[in-house]
Amino acid sequence: MKTLYISIFLIAIVLTSCSESFLDVPIQGGATTKSDPDLAQKLVTGTYNSLLQGDSWGNGDVHGFAFISVTDIASDDADKGSTLDDQKVPVGDIDDFNLTATNKFAETLWSGHYNAIGTANQALLALSTANISTQTKNRLIGEVRFLRGYLYFNLVRMFGDVPLVMRVPKDQTDANNDPAFQTRVNKQIVYDSIVSDLQFSVDNLPLKSAYPVGHANKGAAESMLAKVYMYLQDWQKVYDLTQDVILSGKYGLVDYSILWRQAGDNCNESIFEIETGSYNNSNLGVSNYTVSQGVRVGGMGGWNDLGWGFCTPTTNLINAYEPGDKRKDATIIFIDNSGTHKGTVLWDGFRVPSKDSVQNLYYNYKAYASASKETFVNQNDKDRPKNIKILRYADVLLMNAEAAYHIGGDVSTPLHLIRQRAGLADVAPTLDNIWKERRLELALEHDRFWDLVRQGRASQVLNAVGKHFVAGTHELLPIPNSQIQLSGGKLTQNFGY
Repeated sequence: MKTLYISIFLIAIVLTSCSESFLDVPIQGGATTKSDPDLAQKLVTGTYNSLLQGDSWGNGDVHGFAFISVTDIASDDADKGSTLDDQKVPVGDIDDFNLTATNKFAETLWSGHYNAIGTANQALLALSTANISTQTKNRLIGEVRFLRGYLYFNLVRMFGDVPLVMRVPKDQTDANNDPAFQTRVNKQIVYDSIVSDLQFSVDNLPLKSAYPVGHANKGAAESMLAKVYMYLQDWQKVYDLTQDVILSGKYGLVDYSILWRQAGDNCNESIFEIETGSYNNSNLGVSNYTVSQGVRVGGMGGWNDLGWGFCTPTTNLINAYEPGDKRKDATIIFIDNSGTHKGTVLWDGFRVPSKDSVQNLYYNYKAYASASKETFVNQNDKDRPKNIKILRYADVLLMNAEAAYHIGGDVSTPLHLIRQRAGLADVAPTLDNIWKERRLELALEHDRFWDLVRQGRASQVLNAVGKHFVAGTHELLPIPNSQIQLSGGKLTQNFGY
């Protein structure tokens, strides 16, 4: 069993993903960080590239269809969508919390994240001997440790206790004998490691204006660390970190509808996003991200559909918006069901037919990529590049408001800014109102399910919309059975699976 186990972790730990990237030029063969100082940056780039994994049914997913499923579809913001039987396994099982340890998406999320962590560890090992200045080295290490911290933050939210792999094994014997590569550690230890990684990034990364677009910076590190502390309920640290980001003057709110177009990529509101686009005559994007959520042909048909029709907004989400909330129409594509066949015209002029030709009534507008108004190498590619915003300024304002509520600070100012941008009047600075704004502001942006879990409301909220969430079990995904078998039983299973 040991030989089989190392075979899976050779993917997860020893992978060196340094192919051509969205940030820099391709790596040259035969060089080392001692002989080629530029190689250090290219190794860092390989870690960014690992965030693009979206092979949900195969080798690994970090931000693809599997990620969408466990963050949005699992929540009360979205239904599975498509047809009743399409992807009933594994997506329907995630939507209805009928998961087992053989769920393929849980398996590929595990492998995808450990693939990326392995890439980060390889980069850190190479950087340790890089022939570059100490300041540059620490800056590059700060970028990689930011990414590793983020990846482990996802893992601990998905699986709880997980193996804490912080180095590259020397060989197969090392990997098979060091418990770090084979056993889970308490999630608090994982959180301590995440905090350590992100704090190093805070201390060594420059501000936004001093670093190229697409790279993690000090504001990103502070924002991510604040989010980690929010899950740990260390509200003073959340407040202090978000205050630092706010007072830096590097960020601000922009037109909400523009955020989800190429015009909104890396805008003033963006703090950290996954970079995609047209590079070296190819489209670089997250596989299955846009196409899985695109409007799907149905009924009479007769038109070229935009995708598979998954992750459809719920009526519960739609009904949560107040009259006049500008975020509603920027978040949801409403399919014409009036019987007049006027269709739905999207922001770029593209007309989606009426319900008789479309499978579902609602779709995720934030995932839409225009075929006519945005620039892609291949306009016929349905899975077009789409930057994914991991952190934005509105999130920081809402974290600041929630922290202020708990420590007795100013809740009204950040809440006012969020609602003012949405075209809404002020509300009382209560925790329920903060949570409501957080839901509507960040709808279909991969936070809702984890927010419900950390708030202790997952069972109440999700079962109220017809799901079958079991408290004490479904807060976490099952540890993939394939990984337990490959470990010879050293990996234990989460309760209830």
